[in-house]
Amino acid sequence: MAISFQNQSVEFKLSEKIKIKSWIKTIIASEKKEMGNLNFVFTSDEEILKTNVQYLQHNTYTDIITFDYCEGKKINGDIIISVERVKENADKFETDFETEIKRVIIHGVLHLCGYKDKSEKDAKLMRSKENAALKKY
Repeated sequence: MAISFQNQSVEFKLSEKIKIKSWIKTIIASEKKEMGNLNFVFTSDEEILKTNVQYLQHNTYTDIITFDYCEGKKINGDIIISVERVKENADKFETDFETEIKRVIIHGVLHLCGYKDKSEKDAKLMRSKENAALKKY
């Protein structure tokens, strides 16, 4: 069971990788799920757009795409994150980049734990879960 971090078409160094891995495992356990294999790929706007079009038929930029390979309670997935979009969102939401990257990371993990964000009600619960997780960091 492992968590990996990779870069694709972008210069980026995630700080506190060991602490982030531990935090992710804590959040997964708190959701009564089991750690499987998680692969985080940090990329550019252009690369995430290509992925969005190719796999989801969405011709839009996004900050995160989560591919769910979960088996029962075991959390497995690929989480693709646009570093450029996270930087823009940090400015837009008036927060620092480090907080926003953690929010997006845990957002993907929460999707794998079964949380959705398409309806207003679901989005509100997702935001609440993100905020609670950030307090545990």
